[in-house]
Amino acid sequence: MNKTKLTPLTPQEESVMQIIWELGDGVAIRQILDKIPEPKPPYTTLASIVKNLHTKEYIQPEKSGKTMLYGIEVTQEQYSASSLQHIVRNFFGGDYRQVVQFFARKESISPQDLKEIIDLIEQKK
Repeated sequence: MNKTKLTPLTPQEESVMQIIWELGDGVAIRQILDKIPEPKPPYTTLASIVKNLHTKEYIQPEKSGKTMLYGIEVTQEQYSASSLQHIVRNFFGGDYRQVVQFFARKESISPQDLKEIIDLIEQKK
């Protein structure tokens, strides 16, 4: 699977995937359920979300005795990169300068952060 062009996740799927990334490879549905804050969804609802994550190829099931364990197929870094590329492409026309300008105008990025970004870009040259 091309890990840079991922099928988007629903907010519920993303929340579950965050827990799976936190727990690591070889996680059971019961372990995921234990990490979800109250009010917890029914086990069957969580099982459906996990099945969707497998269908979207984010996780891979593996039988371990009587328990099904799930391994990570898409890392958090891969998902973050894909999500960011989607945002830049769809909201900023693929122009990273517009992204930086957006944050600079909103004052949500400090001059020091901008300097560090410029330094990182200069190091890549």
